[in-house]
Amino acid sequence: MSARLAGRRAIVTGAASGIGAAVAARLAADGARVFTADVKGAVDFVADLTGADANQNLVAAAVAAMGGVDIVVPCAGISAFHPLEGHEDAYFQRVLDINLLAVFRLVRAAVPHLKAHGAGRIVTIGSTTSTFGDEGLCAYAASKHAVLGLTKSIAAELGPFGVTATCVQPGAIDTPMTAPAFTETPAYRDFWENKAPLRRLGRAEDIADVVAFLCSDDARFVSGHGLWVDGGAMARH
Repeated sequence: MSARLAGRRAIVTGAASGIGAAVAARLAADGARVFTADVKGAVDFVADLTGADANQNLVAAAVAAMGGVDIVVPCAGISAFHPLEGHEDAYFQRVLDINLLAVFRLVRAAVPHLKAHGAGRIVTIGSTTSTFGDEGLCAYAASKHAVLGLTKSIAAELGPFGVTATCVQPGAIDTPMTAPAFTETPAYRDFWENKAPLRRLGRAEDIADVVAFLCSDDARFVSGHGLWVDGGAMARH
């Protein structure tokens, strides 16, 4: 790997597995110091990031450990199929708290440090459902639409300080979170493999590579929009 992120200091949440773990590994391979967080696992900061002060405490711990923060990549998230009929308020709120509110709080806490760097990077993790909907995913799609909108607003507000904000929108990615759906319903796996012109599910590393690019100086003029990383699946939506 390159050293294009040498000297950069990153916070990555959801880093114990899946996309978050792949992102943390890729940023480190590119030379960044990475401070990891998750609700469990072998990470630097263990916490439920839906807590009111959790993200403020996370940023403080990262700054204490690394001397600052230049990159923020909130990867923590949840998803499960819930039909609209009988959909519980509590589950809907839980998805919003993890997928949206925690992202907002983390970025808000990191803003002074990102401004201080002068070329800070924020990369959120949306979904193809940030643009489209899908049956059984009301809460998830709502949260990911909101993440994309949040990212665009952040980009507009922080751009004058040299900070970029982009939203990576994964398609069907084979991770520990999605694996049960693909395993229990082979037809679902076949659908997404065949929908993508590249004829496979995505891997966590496919997302991590794009995140690393967006965190680098190569993406210094890329901000304020979502980027599908889906093997071309949505081009055939």
